[in-house]
This record gives sequence, C-alpha cells and structure tokens, in this order.
Amino acid sequence: MTPTVFVVDDDAAVRDALAQLLAAAGFSVRSFPSGTAFLQACAPDWRGCILLDIAMPGMSGLALQEALAARAIRLPIVFLTAHGKVPTAVQAMKAGAMEFLEKPAAGPVLLDAVRRSLAIDAERHAQDATRVELMERVATLTRREREVMILAARAGSNKEIGRQLGISHRTVEIHRGRIMRKLGLATPFELAAAATACGLVEAPAPPRSQTERG
Repeated sequence: MTPTVFVVDDDAAVRDALAQLLAAAGFSVRSFPSGTAFLQACAPDWRGCILLDIAMPGMSGLALQEALAARAIRLPIVFLTAHGKVPTAVQAMKAGAMEFLEKPAAGPVLLDAVRRSLAIDAERHAQDATRVELMERVATLTRREREVMILAARAGSNKEIGRQLGISHRTVEIHRGRIMRKLGLATPFELAAAATACGLVEAPAPPRSQTERG
C-alpha cells in the first residue's frame, strides 16, 4: 500500500482543510469522521501515519490509540487537539505518539511532523522485512547449529560451548563458521543481534542507573 496520511477528526471542516494541505504537499490522504470508522476500515498492511484528533465523540483519540496497539498496528500517530492539557499529552506520548500539536497547527510544523512520522514508519517496515528475511535464513540451520548460535549469542567461548554440548571446540568452530555463512553475518556482535532479533535469546537488560544501584 502507498504510504498514506490518515486524517481522523469529527470536524468536517478540519478534515477538509488538512486533506487539502497534505494533498498540496504531495501526500496521499484518506479521511475518517471518527475513531470507530477508522478502526473498522484499518488493515494490518496499511502504511503511513495518522493525524488524530484527541477529543472526539464516542471513541476518543486515546481510545483509538489503545485499540490500535491491541491489534499490533504501529502506524505513527500525530495528535491534534484544541484541548492540549499536559497530562493528556504525556499519556499520549508514553503510549507511543510521535507528536502532540495544538490546533490550529501551523502548516510547516504539521507537515514536518508528518514527514518525520512517515520516515519512522518506513524505517519500521524496513526493519520488519529484514527480520523476516533473517528468520527465513535461521530456519535453514540444523538443530545443532541453532544450539551453537544460542550459546554463542550469550558470549560463550568455543571451549565453553563445546563443554555444554559435549563436542570439541574445533567442531564448535566449524558450526559457527557455517552459521555465519548461512546468515550472512561477519562478527560475533552481528550474530548476537541476529539471535536477539529472532527471539532465540532475550535482549540484554539496560544498565542500571547509579540511583537504582543505591
């Protein structure tokens, strides 16, 4: 699907004005009069971003944001509101909103927010495609190669991996070489990242701050 800016606002005049502004800037645009209408039409393969009114009758913008997250639909959201209270903005941003703009937002500001959101969506899709390709390659590994990959991703040495699997470190080295060739990897760091991306190992926990350490 062509990346599209989805305008969701209950005010017809606002929808029309936004659609004209976006179309004049060269964007593909679709408009919806409510969160419910958008949710009913939205498909998992839609690409682009959402310009979303936060205060609408029925399903609010925040409620739509939650419903999309429950469906694992990750379209970036730019909230537009005439009721820009700080707690609401904080809630929206914590839930993943890209921007929070007051109505009426200046044209250049709004267009910049849309461009940033579309770039984020494009990056996400590229990452998803890379992950799918990687998982297809991982599926070609033998059972033993997957075992070696998991242990190697956990920073295990060839000797340690061999001890755990009951094989020689030389055999481990051969398996690691085959894994790297099959997956198109070049370094131990790439191997660890690939194992994490495919869910074979958990991502390392972020370092604790000095405050958390007490």
